[in-house]
Amino acid sequence: MKRVLFALVAAASCLPALADQALATSKNCMACHAVDKKLVGPAYKEVAAKYAGQKDAADKLASKIMKGGSGVWGPVPMPANPQVSAAEAKKLATWVLSLK
Repeated sequence: MKRVLFALVAAASCLPALADQALATSKNCMACHAVDKKLVGPAYKEVAAKYAGQKDAADKLASKIMKGGSGVWGPVPMPANPQVSAAEAKKLATWVLSLK
């Protein structure tokens, strides 16, 4: 019985992270990014480390998600993502920043 309860608690603690990764996948973010390795763009864990401790990081990243950007991670620009709403961009940015 303890194993089942532990498994349920562990699974429940992963749901927000999985849900946000599902959002990233549905918005095509995972085509260029991965959680723990560089693809076309930086790994999300690298982004989280770079912006750790910055109070405005979630807003800054949400803006970059929607508008795109260049020069921060090298010569390949990140295109704008007009299919991502402001609320979705903030949710994605918050998720990325939570990764360790």
